[in-house]
Amino acid sequence: MVKHLGKDSIEPKLIPGKYQFYTMRYCPYAQRVQLVLNAKKIPHDPVFINLTEKPEWYLKMFPAGKVPALTYEGKFLSESLLLADFLDEQHTQIPLWSNSPLQKILDKIFIESFGKVASSFYKFMMTGSKLEKNNFDELVEYIKLIESELKIRSTKYFGGESPKMVDYMIWPWFERIDCIGIFSKNLFIFPFDKFPKLAEWRNAMITDEAVASYYLSPEKHAQHFINRKAGLPAAFDF
Repeated sequence: MVKHLGKDSIEPKLIPGKYQFYTMRYCPYAQRVQLVLNAKKIPHDPVFINLTEKPEWYLKMFPAGKVPALTYEGKFLSESLLLADFLDEQHTQIPLWSNSPLQKILDKIFIESFGKVASSFYKFMMTGSKLEKNNFDELVEYIKLIESELKIRSTKYFGGESPKMVDYMIWPWFERIDCIGIFSKNLFIFPFDKFPKLAEWRNAMITDEAVASYYLSPEKHAQHFINRKAGLPAAFDF
């Protein structure tokens, strides 16, 4: 179990030679950056933030109070896609973007369009007191487009024959998708049998070192959503 720092916590000291990475263990946007850090084996010191009772020192540093963020040479940097780009350019070992400028921009457009999946997932999980079928159907419809994209690319991963930036930027939501069944008590179960390419991709991604070292089970993700939706203090540390 990790400890998320809350309202009355003390700001941790910077560790020389490491990025101070401000994150939340169950945040998919923060996980994007974590996967880049993992894939490139970049030394970093994670600082877990309680997003319900945010530390006062963190709000002074970053009034928006969001994660992910990191500090570099005294500068405070934020936003998951910008941080992923920065780390890829700053640490050129194991490049994660395509060498082709055309493919790189196509991948960025695809990641931008994936925002519809991310927003519909949270709309289904967190909106209202009960889960709505129309919200679940909307999520499935958006994921049909992701399946089609992988078929068009005709590769094992979206980035080619190994996971690349495009894979890591969308993975966090697919890690969470199986928690829908647990969260809904089997009222809704994502139909991976209708998405064979994505099912193969997901199975391959789980074994990737960068993903596997930070992977959480569907049960843990479901418990976070249950606790978070109920407003329980245990939403972060359990």
